[in-house]
Amino acid sequence: MGWFADMLGPFRGFAVTLRQMTRPRLTTSYPKEKRVKPQRFHGRHVLNRYPDGMEKCIGCELCAGVCPARCIYVRGADNPPDNPVSPGERYGFIYEINMLRCIFCAMCVEACPTEAITMTHLFEMSTTTRDDAIYTRDELLVEMDGTPRHPDPPNRLFDFDELKLGSGWMRATAPGGRAAFEGVVAWTPSATQGELPAERGQSAASGAEDPDPDSRSSSPQGGEELPTDPPDRSSSPDGEELPTDPPGSVDPDSTRSSSTPQGGEELPSDPKDRHEP
Repeated sequence: MGWFADMLGPFRGFAVTLRQMTRPRLTTSYPKEKRVKPQRFHGRHVLNRYPDGMEKCIGCELCAGVCPARCIYVRGADNPPDNPVSPGERYGFIYEINMLRCIFCAMCVEACPTEAITMTHLFEMSTTTRDDAIYTRDELLVEMDGTPRHPDPPNRLFDFDELKLGSGWMRATAPGGRAAFEGVVAWTPSATQGELPAERGQSAASGAEDPDPDSRSSSPQGGEELPTDPPDRSSSPDGEELPTDPPGSVDPDSTRSSSTPQGGEELPSDPKDRHEP
């Protein structure tokens, strides 16, 4: 078979190609076909409103402070008493995000105390100038009815409905994974999505019903009750009594008032006599 292998030598590199030709194709015909994005997808940012039209942003600048890429610029101003913009004392009258510097880490979403900024499922964005890549408050803030804004007109690459899906990562990080939040709506409603669903836990995912949901707050996973008092350290597992204090331990209060150093040598009462041998 040596001569046959030498004859097929130049064609061995096509073995993988010929083998893949007989298998079903997994290629998606983009942009005609688009894959379903994960619920926690990190896409373009939006600034949300409450259902009554009030802005959620209070101009605290926490998103700009936590941003590792320094791509967010926020300035807050006092709300006018006769026509407040947000429920708080201040609102973000300047809000800019440089999309060329943004790394889409969603740390701004986690830092926002009012759930004002969220990340949508839209990522098909392109610009011809650097100035167009800086999204201002006019592009980020949704309309009074919750309709998102976008500088580019709808086209075959741009799906406008993806801008309305922007609470996945916010809902994933808000409750912190505590079982006490199961079945509780831990988020404020928005003008875009309305009332958000309640937090789902492992019991809801598996279909099991919890007979006593109040007991979850006082017990870890599995229903095991936590001890109220620490274990008694004065006795060993074998029943042998252990000393309460380790050998050679000294009361810290007594060392402060003691007049002898570590070697046991007594120090004179007069500070001037301590320099004498």
